[in-house]
Amino acid sequence: MLAVLGFVTIVAVLALIMSKKVSTLIALIFVPAITGFIAAWMNAPEAIITAAEAAAEKAGTEFVAPTITFGTQLTKALSMLSADYMGKGLSSIVATGVMFIFAILFFSTCSDAGVFDPIINRILKLTGEDPVKICIGTFAIGCICHLDGSGATTFLIAIPACMPMFKKMKMNLWVEATLVALAAGIMNVMPWGGPTVRAAAAMSGLGYEVTGGELWVAIMPAWIIGLVACVGVAIILGKKEAKRIAAGIPAQEVTGLTEASTATNNSDLVRTGWHWYFNVALIVVVLIVLIKGWFSPAVTFMIGYCILLIVNYPNVSLQHRIINSHAEAAFLMVSIVFAAGAFTGVVKNSGMLAAMTNALVAVIPSTLGTVIAPIVGIFSVPLSLLFDPDSYYYGVMPVIASAVSAMGGSALAVAKASIMGQMTLGFPLSPLTGATFLLLGLSGQDLGDHQKHTLPYAWAVSVIMVVVGCVACGLLF
Repeated sequence: MLAVLGFVTIVAVLALIMSKKVSTLIALIFVPAITGFIAAWMNAPEAIITAAEAAAEKAGTEFVAPTITFGTQLTKALSMLSADYMGKGLSSIVATGVMFIFAILFFSTCSDAGVFDPIINRILKLTGEDPVKICIGTFAIGCICHLDGSGATTFLIAIPACMPMFKKMKMNLWVEATLVALAAGIMNVMPWGGPTVRAAAAMSGLGYEVTGGELWVAIMPAWIIGLVACVGVAIILGKKEAKRIAAGIPAQEVTGLTEASTATNNSDLVRTGWHWYFNVALIVVVLIVLIKGWFSPAVTFMIGYCILLIVNYPNVSLQHRIINSHAEAAFLMVSIVFAAGAFTGVVKNSGMLAAMTNALVAVIPSTLGTVIAPIVGIFSVPLSLLFDPDSYYYGVMPVIASAVSAMGGSALAVAKASIMGQMTLGFPLSPLTGATFLLLGLSGQDLGDHQKHTLPYAWAVSVIMVVVGCVACGLLF
């Protein structure tokens, strides 16, 4: 019965999220609250008897079976739902939520301070009129812009910044869209990227104490090769464009919002001179601390953000203005993380997850236990077209991970394989993310054409990462 209840919970959450009937926040809280109470009601009698047995043993008295009334069962069920299910789930992802808040604030404020502006301008000068250099530069700019983990910010900055080069050289704008999409996708694997944060939160909810930084470091060899593969794609596309231009073949016409403006200008927040060098050094130090694991990610970003504000904006009112300007985005994302903690807490601690795992183990050959993670990784990019990040990482992945663990494989391998494509390289292709349509509007592309042009490259890079992951990152162990 618990297995059925678990599958009903997941299907209901997925259906509500994907149908846009309610917000993700409501789906992740309200559905498990209902099914979690049903599970708690079912488990309450056994929990009451177990507690009575423990009390009798501690007191050294003879055990007498307690009388279970409707009231005692109801009270126990409510207590279990609140403290044992949702409460434990929330406590498991507090550190992840805090890290996410301050990571968003840190990199968004770095962008306000103009840390990335000189780098972008320098890249634009270096590209000249060589299509290959333009493509590589576009990819590099996309990577830099995505350091804050926001797809919308990346597309709003990178597309208009690079578009004049493409128009001047009469290059296809779909090439620009593809390269910026690949840049945002590969950089979305970073520890503060949405998919990695979600994967870490979901695994922590299952009892595997892991942070986004630890997942990132664990797949770093594959991630680095993925970056190299993306540069290879940029070179290939650049050479194709150079050949097309030399042959006199016209570029594809576009009809989108290609003159869209960038984000609101905050020129009074830009810091130059020694401030810029200090900010770059601070980012490098923060990244080194994250990789080395000297401090927890949450503490690292908290301290780093305080230093960033004190040095660049000592004025208190200006500090409040900056924090408030980014608070909404941080709150919205973190509220989903905490809601997911409640969801995974219910599914795991109620026994639903164990029951679903046993059901899957009964039908999947045990010999597949160590190869399911690579299979998940290989299909992670196309899965991005079917599942949004919340429904996959909080609904689908935990069940797969638990089943793999029960069959002798590594549950963490499933998480590592997932972030090699699912809503990382796959997110700028998915119709389930609003940022995708921003990318399409800015570059003037149709969704179908964009998927046709970009999906093969994104999928190929993801598969390369999975292959490297099997060799160097323990996806088979």
